[in-house]
Amino acid sequence: MSLATIKPAAADSWRIFDRIAPRYDLLNRLLSFRRDVAWRRALVRALPAGDSLRVLDLATGTADVLISLTSARGKIARGVGLDKSAGMIARGKDKIARAGGSAALSLVRGDACGIGFRDESFDAVSMAFGIRNVPDVPAALREIHRVIRSGGRALILEFSLPRNAILRAGYLLYFRHVLPRVGGLVSGDAQAYKYLNESVEAFPRGEGFLALMRDAGFRNSTATPLSFGIASLYVGEK
Repeated sequence: MSLATIKPAAADSWRIFDRIAPRYDLLNRLLSFRRDVAWRRALVRALPAGDSLRVLDLATGTADVLISLTSARGKIARGVGLDKSAGMIARGKDKIARAGGSAALSLVRGDACGIGFRDESFDAVSMAFGIRNVPDVPAALREIHRVIRSGGRALILEFSLPRNAILRAGYLLYFRHVLPRVGGLVSGDAQAYKYLNESVEAFPRGEGFLALMRDAGFRNSTATPLSFGIASLYVGEK
């Protein structure tokens, strides 16, 4: 399956997230065996040096990344989460309030392919498991590059596939057959979790995604496999 074949689904993927918002966090923990928590910690550790950073989190969902960023005390002066799904943003605002309602954090509706902030507005832009859902990945990467200051970083978490043949075979069995059934049963939306594995398998990963980052203007781009390659953390500098 080529990337082009999933673009129509990606354009409307925010509607899927509206539908599954009530069970989204539960399913993230359940289906990843809580590895999603460790993956976000890896992202936080990759923040650029310095304190009082301004961070934009794209496809912020229920604000898990933003809330994780606040654990880096003193590093974050302002955190903005952007998402097209109103349902996810509503959940995220509730979670931020329950976590202490940090005045430094805010959530807005918006599009990663047309970020409504001025050039060089942020020290870092993060995106966790959302880049494959945008309809125009190169455009989104160019927008990310535009709003990062010189010397800042892009921090992108995305699913990938293990390189080890045995692990890969076992993971694909789970990913294609077990995960969609469990996700559909718990969320009540089987199509959402069928879309998940199809979009991940079709999306460029490793060197393929690093090439897209370089084309968008990022330098010193790296890909770090997490949990035996189930996910990858991509970091690029401006």
